[in-house]
Amino acid sequence: MKSKSRYLLAAFLSVAIWGFFSIPLRNLKAYPSEEILYYRTFTSLIVIWIAILLFRRKYLKQDIQYFKSALPKQRKIIVWQIIGATVLLTLNWYTFIYAINNVSIKSGAFAYMVCPLITAFGGFIILKEELSRIKLISLGIALLSIIMLATGSFIEVLWSVIIAALYAFYLIIQRKMQHLDKLNVLACQITLAVVLMLPFYIYHHQGFPTGGWFWGHIIVIAALFTVIPLFLSLYALIGIPSSTLGVIIYLNPIIAFTVAVLYFDEHISFHQLLAYLLLLFAVFLFNWNLIKDIFTFNRK
Repeated sequence: MKSKSRYLLAAFLSVAIWGFFSIPLRNLKAYPSEEILYYRTFTSLIVIWIAILLFRRKYLKQDIQYFKSALPKQRKIIVWQIIGATVLLTLNWYTFIYAINNVSIKSGAFAYMVCPLITAFGGFIILKEELSRIKLISLGIALLSIIMLATGSFIEVLWSVIIAALYAFYLIIQRKMQHLDKLNVLACQITLAVVLMLPFYIYHHQGFPTGGWFWGHIIVIAALFTVIPLFLSLYALIGIPSSTLGVIIYLNPIIAFTVAVLYFDEHISFHQLLAYLLLLFAVFLFNWNLIKDIFTFNRK
């Protein structure tokens, strides 16, 4: 149970960090979304490979050896999993950046309310992860809260569903990749993302940003809001089901909406506040058995 607690803590930390992501993104609102995406990805590539080469070379060598010793069919599966996950992750990054800076902060927060439903249902259908009756009830409560929150703009809800679906299926693919170090997998995905983006970057390139304000925020986004939370979420998937991580992601929009109200002065109505409380209740209900076991272990 101690190890399970570690994975659960990693999951909570990852979504808590992402809850504040709108702050640095909104500070870069004057820049095109694709430009933010390009330099976020390029900088993330540098940060993650420096971390691996300085502190995790042993795990990199182990993964290279594992890949070489794997059967051709297994190597092919790994390659396609990395390609599929990379495409989903890159599209998720772009749609999220665009939604925050061009639609609304709420649309980004809505996405991570819809995402856990898709992730939990996908884990149930695709990965055959078991969902107990209490978990199904909690998902029903979460769905009710989403319906309450989605009574506004159709455009916001549409962007939310697109962002959520992309990240949900990314998590499902990651759950299937259990034999490789998560940071190495992420490094490969970011490397491939850079390769895929380079033709678009070269074609649309109109000058290299030189402002300290831009690069300061890009470095913070790359390290604090990209590499660290992604690694934590992928690490969490080692010890907890994707359905559990999917519902923990519900804490992200709760934090995001708090930031929207207290930091950006966006209005939140009473029925939206009620929906957030229902959402918080659904999170605890979904993970009740796990939380109960952790408290029981700590008392021993």
